[in-house]
Amino acid sequence: MLTYTEVQTRCTAQMQSLAREVEALRQQLVQLRAKVIVRDSALAWEREQRHALAQAMALDLLRETPQPTAEQTVSGIDWPLVEDADTQALSEQQLLEDSLHAADLVICQTGCISDGAYWRVKDHCKRTGKTCLLVDQPTALRVVRIHPSGENGKVVAAQACIEGAP
Repeated sequence: MLTYTEVQTRCTAQMQSLAREVEALRQQLVQLRAKVIVRDSALAWEREQRHALAQAMALDLLRETPQPTAEQTVSGIDWPLVEDADTQALSEQQLLEDSLHAADLVICQTGCISDGAYWRVKDHCKRTGKTCLLVDQPTALRVVRIHPSGENGKVVAAQACIEGAP
């Protein structure tokens, strides 16, 4: 019977110890939740302040009116310069055209040159239906070759024309 009492005492002590640990963990959980609430509140306030500042800056930019140049003002009337807008549109269009041309050259390099003229059929491109870019302008495409020929075996990039490429 004595061992039963000892076991009972030990179990009761363990239960009390676990109950104290659970209570400590609950208190820690409450503290951590409070810290999270404080942090989230501070973040929300900061976001609101940043949003208000961005709106104020946008309104300030809208309120500022640019001063007309002498070319824009003719006899007191503020005329916008159409040439500036046209020039900007043309330069943007030229950039787009250049980008598309460069993309076509990359596609030609990967689809035709690397794959043994996969898209080329009798000097015409299967992809575009037009004459192959390399037939029209054989020097248009340049291949960048990377080889270890620099000092101390460093990698060096060199351009080689497609016609001269081995």
